[in-house]
Amino acid sequence: MDIVIRATAMFAVVFLLIRMMGKRELAEMTPFEFVMLVVIGDLIQQGITHNDFSLTGASLAVATFFFWGLMLNWFSNKSRRAETLLDSQPAVVVRQGELIRDNLTRNRMTVSELESEMRLAGVAHLADVAWGIIETNGKISFIRKDGDREGNPGPGEGAGAGK
Repeated sequence: MDIVIRATAMFAVVFLLIRMMGKRELAEMTPFEFVMLVVIGDLIQQGITHNDFSLTGASLAVATFFFWGLMLNWFSNKSRRAETLLDSQPAVVVRQGELIRDNLTRNRMTVSELESEMRLAGVAHLADVAWGIIETNGKISFIRKDGDREGNPGPGEGAGAGK
């Protein structure tokens, strides 16, 4: 029972720390962040199981993490309020070609990171963006002012046009 209590406490700590990291960091980890997650995993294991290296102890710890993950998922599916609390909300960072710096700061994103994402989406100028939204998974969606999304060819453009 001691392992279940420690695993529950560690689940809560890890959940809160990951939420504090923000959406952007989880969507695109650097090699350093990846190594940190691996090290954190090892530290968590030591804190949960102590000197219990049995299969039963490991199974209890893993089952506890899965249980709480499933419970959070269930709560977010059952309650809109829980979904907002647990999964966050999309954040508008560009509206009609204008940056919303408060939302950039809140999501720990720099202007240069946003510009890089724009280039990857095929958007050359901020003035061309009607909406730039950081989705709940950390990815950024750009909707062009002409209605084109993510730089995809619009109707009558690109492959198959004019047929």
